[in-house]
Amino acid sequence: MSALSAPLLTPDRYLEIERAADFKSEYVDGRMFAMSGGRLAHAIVCTALASALLAALRGKSCYVTGSDLRVQVSPQGPFFYPDMSVCCGKPRLADDYKDTLLNPTIVFEVLSPSSEAYGRGKKFAAYRRIDSLREYVLASQTEPSVETYFRGPDDKWTLTEYTGLDGIWRFESIDCQIDLADIYRNIPA
Repeated sequence: MSALSAPLLTPDRYLEIERAADFKSEYVDGRMFAMSGGRLAHAIVCTALASALLAALRGKSCYVTGSDLRVQVSPQGPFFYPDMSVCCGKPRLADDYKDTLLNPTIVFEVLSPSSEAYGRGKKFAAYRRIDSLREYVLASQTEPSVETYFRGPDDKWTLTEYTGLDGIWRFESIDCQIDLADIYRNIPA
C-alpha cells in the first residue's frame, strides 16, 4: 500500500495557515516548508548588514526589512522569507495584512551549508521572476565572502564577488557601498 500524499495548497490557503502559525513556513509549488532557526554567525551577519544598510541609505526613499516580511514572487507563489530585503520607492503589499512584499529591489540570503545549493539554484530562479528585483545577494555566514547578482537594463544578470575584510561592497541598484569588515569583523571562529 502506498502512502497518500497531502493535497497541494492554494496560495490563499497557505496564507491562511501561515498567518495563524507559531512558526514561519515558505511556500513552493503548493507545499509549505517550515523554516529552521539560524546560528549565531547568521544572526550577526544579518544584524550587521541591516545596520550598515540603514546608515548607507539614510535620506533615500528605501526601506530595509528583515526576515519577518514575506516576499511573494507571483500570485501563484512561491512565497519566501529572505534574510533581508531592500525596497526602494513605495512598497507594494499583497493585501491589507501588510505582511507580504511584492516589489523588493534587493533580496539577501545568508547562506548556510544546508541552504547554499537551494539559494543559488531554484530560489534564485524564482526570485528572478520579480520585475522589481535588481540585485540578489548571497552572503557567507562564516567568512567575508559575498556574491551580488545585478540585473542590467538588458535583463541580463551579472555576478560580482566581494571577499576579504578589506573589500568594499557596492550596491548598484541603490547607489551605495559598505565595507565587508563592518559586516564580518565580529564573526566568531
